Amino acid sequence: MQYTNLGRSGLKVSRLCLGMMTYGDPNWREWVLPGDDARPFVRRALEAGVNFFDTADMYSAGVSEEVTGKLLTEFARRDEVVIASKVFFPTGDRPNQGGLSRVHILRAVENSLRRLGTEYIDLYQIHRWDYSTPIDETLEALHDLVKTGKVRYIGASSMHAWQFSKSLYLADLRDWTRFISMQNHYNLIYREEEREMIPLCLDQGIGIIPWSPLARGLLAGNRELQTGPQTLRAKTDTVGGNLYGFDQADYDVIGRLRELAARRGHSPAQIALAWLLHKDGVTAPIVGASKMKHLDEALAAVEIELSEDEIHFLEERYQPHPVSGHR
Repeated sequence: MQYTNLGRSGLKVSRLCLGMMTYGDPNWREWVLPGDDARPFVRRALEAGVNFFDTADMYSAGVSEEVTGKLLTEFARRDEVVIASKVFFPTGDRPNQGGLSRVHILRAVENSLRRLGTEYIDLYQIHRWDYSTPIDETLEALHDLVKTGKVRYIGASSMHAWQFSKSLYLADLRDWTRFISMQNHYNLIYREEEREMIPLCLDQGIGIIPWSPLARGLLAGNRELQTGPQTLRAKTDTVGGNLYGFDQADYDVIGRLRELAARRGHSPAQIALAWLLHKDGVTAPIVGASKMKHLDEALAAVEIELSEDEIHFLEERYQPHPVSGHR
């Protein structure tokens, strides 16, 4: 496994992050694996050198955090792993049970710490932008968490570049803790982040940890435009249906991906991950794995080298997309 600093911080993470949304409570999503079934995936990731694990308080209504904490405690020492979690989406149906207000953040972090079974969270991220809370209220609350030691670093997730820039500016202006990472929607068939967000992150020393690096399985290369979704997750994934139009332009890119994968003797998923790992600023794609084959392929992708010509070959057919993933 390769390791790198997350942005310009001193925090060292593996070049892959295991996404823990896949593990928790199947009652939340049909495709989620229960805790016992998650055990071999976490163990395999740790054995391969992965030290970076990402969850959120809303995944499986908190059960994902419980599974994450339990399995990491079982297989690793606390100082060997980097635990990332997120706050924003509602955890109940009453006022103040969601968003990025001070009252919700302070309550949410205590609940996350309890479920994870840890005294601190290495990377605490705002899951989305809260249009109903002033960003300075959010930033000050996050800064206080860092100063109390309950959180080591803070990060953000999908938003517009102007919003992220405003956050960084205010943190500098008020001498508050700065975001060190951006968890954004970025993959071979959705590259709109290259226009503004990624240049901003490069300029500001922000680590990029893309979610949906395989475009909800589209970049596994085993789906045809005419046949549509095949797996249980793809068939029941309402979020993925809103992110990808399943149009011909995307399948033109996927065709190039398949061709290069066959030429190199790798799977399309491995080439898609390798492409991401070659992009400037990308620290660690967040990969989900419900089959051991998927995890093993992702681990092997870290070692794949692509030439500039191969990268151009993959990118050449890309067509602009509407901005998505911010809501």
